[in-house]
Amino acid sequence: MVKSFGRRIAWLTTATALIASVAGNAQQPAQGARGQGQQQGARGGGRGQRPECLDPKIPAAECSIGATPIQWPDPVLGDGPFVVQSAIPAHRNLRVVVMAKFQQPWSIAFLPDGNIFVTERPGRLRIIRNGVLDPNPVPGGPRVHAQGLQGLMDVVLHPRFAENKWVYIAYHKPVPNPDAPPTASGAPAMAGATTLMRGTWNGTALVDVKDIFESGATRTESSRIGFGRDGMLYMSISASGTGPDVFRSADPNDYAGKTVRLRDDGTVPPDNPFVNKPGYKPAIYTLGHRNGHSMALNPETGEFWVTEQGPNGGDEVNVLKAGANYGWPYVSHGRNYMGPKISEDPWRQDFEAPTVVWVPSIAVAGGAFYTGDRFPGWKRSFFVGGLREGETPRTGQLQRIEFNDKWEELRREPMLRELHQRIRDVRQGPDGFLYIVTGEDQGALLRLEPGEPVQ
Repeated sequence: MVKSFGRRIAWLTTATALIASVAGNAQQPAQGARGQGQQQGARGGGRGQRPECLDPKIPAAECSIGATPIQWPDPVLGDGPFVVQSAIPAHRNLRVVVMAKFQQPWSIAFLPDGNIFVTERPGRLRIIRNGVLDPNPVPGGPRVHAQGLQGLMDVVLHPRFAENKWVYIAYHKPVPNPDAPPTASGAPAMAGATTLMRGTWNGTALVDVKDIFESGATRTESSRIGFGRDGMLYMSISASGTGPDVFRSADPNDYAGKTVRLRDDGTVPPDNPFVNKPGYKPAIYTLGHRNGHSMALNPETGEFWVTEQGPNGGDEVNVLKAGANYGWPYVSHGRNYMGPKISEDPWRQDFEAPTVVWVPSIAVAGGAFYTGDRFPGWKRSFFVGGLREGETPRTGQLQRIEFNDKWEELRREPMLRELHQRIRDVRQGPDGFLYIVTGEDQGALLRLEPGEPVQ
C-alpha cells in the first residue's frame, strides 16, 4: 500500500529516533508485505523511492525496483468438484468440494451443531447452516477498518462454548489517524488498530458484543487467535514489513510484531513474562515477529505454532516460547525484492530460531495440524496455506509438512497448485476433512475429502 505523504514524514521522524537507539544492529535492506499485497497477484508495500532509502542503515528499506512485478490475475474458481492427487498412496486420489463463495474470506470456525462461521475481510461474519450459506451476514459483528489488508480477521469459539456461547473475533478497529490529512469531505482520516472483541452467540446473532483487548497498534495486518491448554487466549499482532516501522517488532513498548497472552475476558494474566517489567507492554508473550498468520496448537506438545510471512524468502514456522524474541528485523533467511540479503547471518544466539523456513517464499498463511481419521497417512503432518511461490502469480498452494516423532521435518508436499488459487487458511473439521479458504476477492470455502480408491 502506498503510504500518504504525512505518514512518510512520520516514518522519518520515528526512524531518526530509532536508528539512534539501535545503531550497529542494522542489516541489509528489504521490502515488506510480500504475498499479502493487492489481490490478483500484485505485491503490497508500495514501490518507488521510499523515505527510508535516505538512510541505508534502516532494515527492510526498498530503494529501487529490481524487477517489474508480474500482473497476472488468478483465474476464477469454478463450481467443482475437482479431482486432485497427493503423494501418499493411501490418499492418492482426492476430491475438492466448493462449499460456498465469499469475498476475501479469512478464517473459519466450526460450531457444535455442525454450522460454520466464516469471516470476510471487508467486515462480514457469515454462517453456513446445514451446508448452505446464509445470504445475510450475521448481525452484531464489529464495525471494521477494511483497507489494504486490514479488516475482519480471525474467529474462534471459547473452549466452553457449549456453556457460555462466547465468540471471539480479531479485527481492525477504526481509529483517528493523526498522521494523515483529513478526507475530501473534511472528516478525519482513519486507521485500523488491532483489536479483540467478544460476543455471545444466541443462534441467530452476536449479542453483548464488546472489545476486551485494544492493542492501540495501527499499521498492522494479519491477526490470529487461539486458546491454549492453560485456558489463556493467544493472539498475533502483525508488524509492518518495510521501512522504519519494522523497528516496532523489537520495541517492547509497542504491541506490533508481538504475540500476546490474555485471560478469556481480555485482561492480562499476572504470570505473563513481562508483567511489571519497565518499558514492556504487559500482555506481550513473544516479540520480534513480522506477520503472524496462524495460531495452531500442537496436539502433542501443547505449543503454539505460528506461521510468519518473511520478505522475499524467509517465511517461517515459529514455536512460541514465553518471553522469546524471534529476531525480526535483524535476522532473516530472506532477501529484499532487489536481491540483497536481509542479514548476513540468518540467525543469532540471542534470538529464537524458526522450526521451518521457506526459501523461496510461498507467502505462508494459515496452518493446522492433522489429527483425524479420514486421512490416517497424514498423521504428524502440519498443513499450511500459501498465497504464491517465489513472487510468481498463480502459484498458490496447500503444503503438507511431515514430521518424525521428535517434530523434525521429513518432507514437504505442495498440493492444490492446479487450482491456481491463493490459500489463506486451512483447518481440520470435526468430521476429519480439511477445510480450506482461498484468499481471493472471489474466494471460496473448500472441503478436501477422499476420492476414488487407487485401482
